[in-house]
Amino acid sequence: MDGADPLRSLSTGEPVALPLQRPSGLPVELLEWGLGRLRDLPWRAVRDRWSILVAEVMLQQTQVTRVAERWPRFLGRYPTPTVCAEAPVGEVIAEWSGLGYNRRAVYLHRTAVTVVDHHGGEVPGDLADLLDLPGIGPYTARAVLAFADEADVGIVDTNVARVLARWSGRELRPREVQEQADASVPAGSGWAWNQTVLDLGATICRARNPTCDDCPLSDGCAWRGEGDDPAVGSAGVSGRQAAFEGSDRQGRGRLVAALAENPVDGDGLAMAMGWPDDPRRAERVAARLVADGLVVTDGRCWYLP
Repeated sequence: MDGADPLRSLSTGEPVALPLQRPSGLPVELLEWGLGRLRDLPWRAVRDRWSILVAEVMLQQTQVTRVAERWPRFLGRYPTPTVCAEAPVGEVIAEWSGLGYNRRAVYLHRTAVTVVDHHGGEVPGDLADLLDLPGIGPYTARAVLAFADEADVGIVDTNVARVLARWSGRELRPREVQEQADASVPAGSGWAWNQTVLDLGATICRARNPTCDDCPLSDGCAWRGEGDDPAVGSAGVSGRQAAFEGSDRQGRGRLVAALAENPVDGDGLAMAMGWPDDPRRAERVAARLVADGLVVTDGRCWYLP
């Protein structure tokens, strides 16, 4: 494998022996392929639950390159849940601005407060406790366990779900996707296995233009790039996102970015959101930002909370 030792873990640098038994689901040999090819991403070098949690929340619908730039800056300002919880939520939103889906910043702040109030300031290491945190779903909770604690749990995001559906050759129900992901994890290899499947979906088994000839699963894949794609409509696989340019999402992001600098008065609202000729739209979308806890208004000006 290009002169690299395929059995040396990128997480620890220590030699890794492949498990002797093949689990049901994806073939265990995939682990050997992954250990020599994992992407060099900054959050893969840490095992701190808060740091992993922040990375995983950022990575939801935000490009990896953008997160790689902003993740260390965010942690430099909020290195622990306690520091984040003590900050005004508006300050956290301002720091998040530019990453998109700013509601995630509100949930992350609420999570930090919950961790401080109910877990002594330490992100919990129990699946049920993680799922109880505000805005934390099954993927993020399991990702914290797999990547911080190296637990043998299967994680399912849109990349993993796409790989599993194509490997199976059919649409999968939510329970089937999670069961296959869990069953595929080789004992003692939760960290490396999940990183490998994520990278396979992100770089080879892509939603568009998958490179099946380069795929280590091609010999056993039920789809192999032929016929209708079973990933379309399968549980956990995202559909195509609506265009961002000219969307309400774009206007929301513009307003949050503007408010990170200064309050905006009512006369400047439509201009700040990029719709100078459509003040009604600006007011409607801004009202949703207020409902989401991202913005506050006194009826004359708009502010971050």
